[in-house]
Amino acid sequence: MTKPRIAPSEAFAAIPVDDLGQGDRINLGVASILGHRPEVAGALGALKSALVSTGTLSPRLVELVRLRIAFHNQCRSCMAVRSQSAIDDGLTEELVCSLEQPSQADDLTPAERSAVRYADLFATDHLAIDDAVYDDLRTHFSEDELVELGVHCAYAVGMGRLAATWHVTTDVPAAFEEASDSPLAPWNSEGVVASG
Repeated sequence: MTKPRIAPSEAFAAIPVDDLGQGDRINLGVASILGHRPEVAGALGALKSALVSTGTLSPRLVELVRLRIAFHNQCRSCMAVRSQSAIDDGLTEELVCSLEQPSQADDLTPAERSAVRYADLFATDHLAIDDAVYDDLRTHFSEDELVELGVHCAYAVGMGRLAATWHVTTDVPAAFEEASDSPLAPWNSEGVVASG
């Protein structure tokens, strides 16, 4: 088992984890490192909370976008986790598998395909996001929703890349823990559920 590259904050050492599910333990692993800077952790938490509590995008769509970005980031902890709210909104492992080739996936809605295409570009070639991409997005999303989608993507790209460098793999399923010569993917192994 590999230890994270940055040790968890001492403040998190006293948090009992026995009653937490595997997905919540993975998220706590990342949060415990952020705990070195509680003000920053609080601000990031407030941003995420605002997105969830005031957001209008479906949890399923947000999770599909997050998982596709997690693949591009190669963040093992990000790829391993599925949010309960997305599962409650219809996310299945079969749907996650459709992210391997989203443009050909029958089980993604046109809006989801458009959002995932945007997420792909955001994570890999953000300057290729041009008027045509936004015109396509506007057939499915309002201006407010486009801002929300963009912030979700920015958060997932930035925090996912940071978490990937920290290599927080203590509680991830074995498929995401092991070294691999080829890129790992959220559709190559079942994920674990985290509250939220």
